[in-house]
Amino acid sequence: MSSPFDLANESGYRAWRDARLAAYPRSVDELIVPLADPRHLTPKETGALESRCARANMAIYSAPHLPAADKSIPHQLARQLGLVRLEGNYLADEDGLSSITPAGDTGSARGDFIPYTHKPINWHTDGYYNALDRRILGMTLHCAQDAEAGGENALLDHEIAYLQLRDANPDYVAALMQPDAMTIPARMDEDNVARPEQSGPVFAVDPVQGFLYMRYTARTRSIVWKGDAVTQAAVKTLAEILAGSEYILTARLRPGMGLICNNVLHTRNAFSDSPRHRRLLYRGRYYDRLSFPARPQ
Repeated sequence: MSSPFDLANESGYRAWRDARLAAYPRSVDELIVPLADPRHLTPKETGALESRCARANMAIYSAPHLPAADKSIPHQLARQLGLVRLEGNYLADEDGLSSITPAGDTGSARGDFIPYTHKPINWHTDGYYNALDRRILGMTLHCAQDAEAGGENALLDHEIAYLQLRDANPDYVAALMQPDAMTIPARMDEDNVARPEQSGPVFAVDPVQGFLYMRYTARTRSIVWKGDAVTQAAVKTLAEILAGSEYILTARLRPGMGLICNNVLHTRNAFSDSPRHRRLLYRGRYYDRLSFPARPQ
């Protein structure tokens, strides 16, 4: 069967497009699934998470009655949903999850990176600077403690961003599927190259399973876009979509809540902490997509 992401398959795309828009949630509340114990999902709970992810490539779980800072919750939930290849990076904790909280004035390396500050984070997918053989396909974000104020996440299914860009001009999609559409320059440390230059497409289709994935950042520093006119126009149009899409959902994660997703587009608002409300989220990045166990018919 021809892919709806094939630009030559207009009829297949139209059928897929209409179904995606009809199913897409219009309120973040439609994404939320209460869980008795995320570490031990029931078949009904698994099905509820699966149905949300089928509609929007993401779901939000809620288990406020459990100790929110228990890292076994996101770890064991992820494993039940096919997320097993956890990316560890040098800023992550020993168990591979990253504790996203302001680094303060401790002099730690984390303070050099915006996620570990109170600052806002613009639209991006996680790991957009990774090599293609280390692409981040799945992500979890578990709230151990929310901020005193702010810290909300805007969310948009990357398939909807693709859809809106293709509706604007299919040539823009073709431009952002070029293997050199977006280049992240090498990041240097005191000794040598900490991360080599990495070029790749914004949108790509997995050649085996046929799913669409995305690597993107709205940042304007430390990024080089291909210089031809159509790519530049595509980047501008995509930014406009992300600035005002009617399909953007905004979530404020409370303690015991979390996001599971196929690395959808997301942001973070600036926030302020207090001694009792110091924002702490556990983030997991995975080389796997979400997969749900077959349920008896």
